[in-house]
This record gives sequence, structure tokens and C-alpha cells, in this order.
Amino acid sequence: MSEYLPGIVWLVVLLVVNGFFVGAEFAVISARRSQIEPRAEAGSKAAKTTLWAMEHATLMLATSQLGITVCSLVILNVSEPAIHHLLEIPLGLTTLSAEAIGVVAFVIALVLVTFLHVVVGEMIPKNLSFSVPDRAALILAPPLVVVARVFGPVIWSLNGIANGVLRLFGVTPKDEATSTYTLDEVAGIVQQSTREGVLDDASGTLSAAFEFTTRKVRDVEVPVADMVRLAPTATPADVQRAVSAHGYSRYVLTDADGQPTGYLHLKDVMDLTTPESFHAPVPEKRIRRLGAVSHDADLEDALAALRRSGAHVARSVRADGTTTGVLFLEDIIEELVGEVDDATTV
Repeated sequence: MSEYLPGIVWLVVLLVVNGFFVGAEFAVISARRSQIEPRAEAGSKAAKTTLWAMEHATLMLATSQLGITVCSLVILNVSEPAIHHLLEIPLGLTTLSAEAIGVVAFVIALVLVTFLHVVVGEMIPKNLSFSVPDRAALILAPPLVVVARVFGPVIWSLNGIANGVLRLFGVTPKDEATSTYTLDEVAGIVQQSTREGVLDDASGTLSAAFEFTTRKVRDVEVPVADMVRLAPTATPADVQRAVSAHGYSRYVLTDADGQPTGYLHLKDVMDLTTPESFHAPVPEKRIRRLGAVSHDADLEDALAALRRSGAHVARSVRADGTTTGVLFLEDIIEELVGEVDDATTV
């Protein structure tokens, strides 16, 4: 019996190795970048390697498939004969003929090895990777990458042949696993969840967030003609009268041609209360500069520009430098959360 023990040991080893390749294959596909990237940014080498594996998914799949195929072939050629001969010992105590014993032992061995290969070597690691994909990827992807690099030439060749066949049929191969949702997919999920009553978006904030990403500066900018404007020589008294009449907190200053030159916030002149300063033009150093954003820029890019500069107002300009209007931070926010009480148009 001892001469058959190596075959049994090889069966256990090969089932474990096969399970590793299966688990790594499904983990790389199922893991979410959003869960792996923070670990990589924190300095985790395993997470960085896992991200590399996810970015080279087809290479990892080729490595896994090669490993699974080799394990399957070796299991049948090494383990099945050992089990076959072991079964012949108890079957020899029956009244079956030698030929019948050989057939029965072969069938039982084949069924047993197939069962162990499918359940232990395939289904269990696959289900485990689906259940905890991120954790499985962090554990299994790094050694899979090592195997891919050791057998690099073989795997690259096989992967290249497979991709070449795909291109012959007009299919563009993908290297990176799709582990995130597109904006349209998320919007569709929200709409369906709202219709089915799973998600409550009564205020429309979620829907507005998706529409926000498609909006341009030109969709939100306020034309110069529609604004409450002040002259460049406006005094604190002028600002006070504008606040009394309109109630806004920010006012754009325009030159003689009606072009915006800067803006004032109410708090910029609140301390100018002496008779001399109250009726004198606001000091130039207190007038806030108007930055510029492209008339055709994405609204989210314009919002990022305003945040970087710390400004609440910016000029909207065409490619030739012509000013088309003014973009107010309040109007951008209104696209996301609805009406804001500090409007700046008439």
C-alpha cells in the first residue's frame, strides 16, 4: 500500500494548487478597485500587486487557466491510478472477475477524482472568492503575479494568441477587469431602485447629481445683462442701496463697456462706516478679482477651479477671450441641492 501513498499525497497537493488558481482567477475579476486602492495608497505591497493584477486581468486569467489545466492533467495521470489500484484490494475479496474488478475500480476512481476536483478544486475556492473577493484578491493575487512572471514567456505567448483570435472576429481584447460601475450604470440603478421603492429620492438630489456631471458652464452662467451690476467706482453707500433693493451678498463690478472687472462681497465694505469712507469709492485692494472659466467647460471642472482659487464668482469666457457671462458658486450648488436663497440674478 505504501507504493500508492505518493499518488494520494499528490492528489491533495494538486487539489490545493488547483484551488489556488481557481480562487485567484475569480478574485482578480471580482475584487473592487475602490476597496484595494486605499490600501495601496497606504503603502500595502500586497494591495499594489493586486492592483497590477487587476490591470492585467487577461494575463492573470491566462496564468490561472494554464495552472488549472496542468493540475487537471496531472491529477488524472498520477492520482487516478493510485486510487484505482487501492480499490482493487477490497474488490479482490469479492466474487468479481479480474476484468470486472478493473472496470469497477476504474469507474469508482474516476468518479471520486472528478468529484474531488470539481468540488474541492473548483467550486469551493470559486465560491470563497465570490464571498470575500477583496480579501481573497489581496491574499491570492500576489503569488499569482509571481507565477505569471516566472512563466512569463509562455503565458504572454498564449495570451497573445488568444487576443489575436479575438481580433480576427472583430472583438477588442481588454486587459483590465471591469470592477467599477459607469455613471450611466449607477444612474440606472438609482432610477430602478427609486421606482421599486427601495431608494427614496424625494428631493431629487441623487438624480441632480447625475445630471450635474453632464452640465456645462454655459448651462448655468448668468449673462452680464441679467445681473445686478455696480460701477467700478461704487461706494459702500451704493452697495448698501443694492443690498436693500435686492438682498444679494455679492455684486459684480463692470466697466463702461459692461464687462465684468471684479466683484464685492457685502462683508468687504461693512467696516467702511465713516462719512468719508462710506461715500468714497471702495478701495481697489478690497475689490475681488474675477477668475475665468471656459464657457464650454464641464460644470464639475469649473467647480473644482473655484474651490482651488477660493473664489465664489468667475467670468465665463469663450475660446477667443470674449466674456459671455458670470458663473456664481450658488448657481452651481443649486444644480445639486436645489434653490439657494442667495441668488445673484435679477
